[in-house]
Amino acid sequence: MKRYFIIPMLFLATAAFAGAQITAPATDVLGAHLNYGRGCAACHAPHSGAQGNGALKTSDPSTGNSILWGQDVASLYGATIKTGGVARNGAISSYSETLPTSMSAVTPDVNDLITCLSCHDGNLAKGAMMKGIIYESLPATYGTFNKPPTLLGNDGTGAGNYLNDHPVGLAAKFGCNSTTGGVYTESGYNWDCVLTTGVVSGTTTTYLIQAGPNMSNFIQNYGFFVALDNNAGTPVVNCTTCHNQHLMNVVSVANDGGAIGQGGTVSHGVSGLAPGNYATMFFIRGPYNPASGTAGSNQTAQFCRQCHGGESNEMNGGTAGTTF
Repeated sequence: MKRYFIIPMLFLATAAFAGAQITAPATDVLGAHLNYGRGCAACHAPHSGAQGNGALKTSDPSTGNSILWGQDVASLYGATIKTGGVARNGAISSYSETLPTSMSAVTPDVNDLITCLSCHDGNLAKGAMMKGIIYESLPATYGTFNKPPTLLGNDGTGAGNYLNDHPVGLAAKFGCNSTTGGVYTESGYNWDCVLTTGVVSGTTTTYLIQAGPNMSNFIQNYGFFVALDNNAGTPVVNCTTCHNQHLMNVVSVANDGGAIGQGGTVSHGVSGLAPGNYATMFFIRGPYNPASGTAGSNQTAQFCRQCHGGESNEMNGGTAGTTF
């Protein structure tokens, strides 16, 4: 496997980390994506795409051309959605994404955005076997609203509203304080890293992230599990950046020093945590357990801080506190 970027760090394994591990998930790791017993073929048609899966609603010559996708996505082609609003100067800014017009397009929002929306969009792609509420039983520590909605664009706030959803798409860029082009460019918001375009296998379209001391310390204590997409040398956020659609309740920590952050496929990555299986929820790509209850545990916040470095302990001079 190619090594796209390396973040220098020490690998630490402590008893506190080991205590957070789980030995085996109690239910099938696919969880909700068993799709009421249909299994893998509900999403990936072995033959003929959505036509072969009995899900083709309109004529689409590219159905199934990418990852054997077996759901009809034609209603999403060319649509523009605006996610992740920020109120400033009397208006709400947003991250506008015009979706591909074919499953044969080569932009990363084909496999890692439009496919997810084909089931999880309640505005443009209706009726794809979704019941609209979360499948998992949430712990009491999560809050009193135990059935969060799962249909984007139709979650009870008004049809077509995506502004209450995390930024996704080619405009939702990961940035460092020393670079421009990130979602937020204010000094102190992003990590102390350097983002450059590198040469890998003869190309110049692979981004490289070189971590500064604060980011390296953070990864040493928690890890870097997110899988940023590569859009012509710029890291961007899509659905699979935060979610591994194939593992609902467990995440593997391998400490392999591998090619993390790119391609939307890696679910373990570089970490100072003890190698093993950790509990997670919502198909999140890192240890993420609101039911932890462990004194000082903040693993749910740590997951978000992988990109949002400005809110980390390390970027604010807090290096002695509990970080997991």
